[in-house]
Amino acid sequence: MGVLYDYFRAEDDAAAVRLVEDFEGGPLAAGHGGAAVDAVDLKGIEPTVILGQLVGFVREVNWTASLVDTELVWSEDEQEGPWLMSLDRATRDTLASIATPQMPELSARWGRVEELARSGPLPDDEMLPVIEEVTALAQRARDAGEDLYCWCSL
Repeated sequence: MGVLYDYFRAEDDAAAVRLVEDFEGGPLAAGHGGAAVDAVDLKGIEPTVILGQLVGFVREVNWTASLVDTELVWSEDEQEGPWLMSLDRATRDTLASIATPQMPELSARWGRVEELARSGPLPDDEMLPVIEEVTALAQRARDAGEDLYCWCSL
């Protein structure tokens, strides 16, 4: 089993922390319990390297470790997790800017990055649903003046 990554939006760090403290199992577990949580499960897609490569493709720049700025805002146990990170607004806005016509090409390129294509390149359209979900979440966050967060757990 790998690391789980849920991405969600919240008005600020305090609201995001309340959410993860109130609901064991992360934001998606909170949503299943009836709470209104706008979240997506991106499975093994962590924010700095894998999501960062998508951000680099959209910005048309080479990936670097500092491309997506994250900040640890909460951890139940710093060694064992879970952890909650905020993503910078530039990342939110970059993801929100992805236009539907760009998505197929981005999916094909992203599916070739080493971290996703361990057994060879993914089919060109395999990452398309992920791009659609994260773009829509980022657009809703941007439009509401909210931030994006990543909750991760082992």
